[in-house]
Amino acid sequence: MTTIRSTAGRVAAYAWLTFAALNLADLVFGITGEPTYSLTACTVGALLLLGSGIAYTVGLRPAIVADDAALMIRNPLRDVRVPWAAVRRIEGTNAVTVRFAGPDGAVLESRAWVHQTSPRAQAKAEARARREQRRTGLDLRGRTPAGYAAQRLNEMLDRNRPKKRTGAPDKAAEAEKAKESARGVVTWSVPAVASLAVPLAVLVVLVIVGAVT
Repeated sequence: MTTIRSTAGRVAAYAWLTFAALNLADLVFGITGEPTYSLTACTVGALLLLGSGIAYTVGLRPAIVADDAALMIRNPLRDVRVPWAAVRRIEGTNAVTVRFAGPDGAVLESRAWVHQTSPRAQAKAEARARREQRRTGLDLRGRTPAGYAAQRLNEMLDRNRPKKRTGAPDKAAEAEKAKESARGVVTWSVPAVASLAVPLAVLVVLVIVGAVT
């Protein structure tokens, strides 16, 4: 199994979660003073939980996970699972982009949240790779984060999708049938949506209560 994540995103998310946990503990147990359960304290707690939900969905959840059966793209709120036979193309420019056959057979495209960069940053990264290639003589094409990730995924695609075998009509027909019938699916992540919706709803209620009291 291959798992591709953003190290910087995970570090930032864990930093926030640690900060939020310490502050919530202080509010509840009064580590630095008396515990308080006022409306203001509850509002601060809801904000900390909402921030933790954002840290989870943006920093911890996003990943590209690939095994022998399928490729999965976990974005902040949605999951895309594509059997290798349904993959049509994988590219890595300023983001890892996967084109695949969707549930109704139409070709869909999904961009991975992991390793997204602006076109300007991508151009700078490619220029650095070319300079290193001239200096070292090594082929560094695709060594930008998105490009390198796409290269690894394309290698897995070549290994795992059904192949036509010359001289074996039955096997060739079977491979073509598998390719035509394979479909990728896009689903909402219930835990991710809940991690944002629940604290946001609590925060809205607290604000309304504060406004009417």
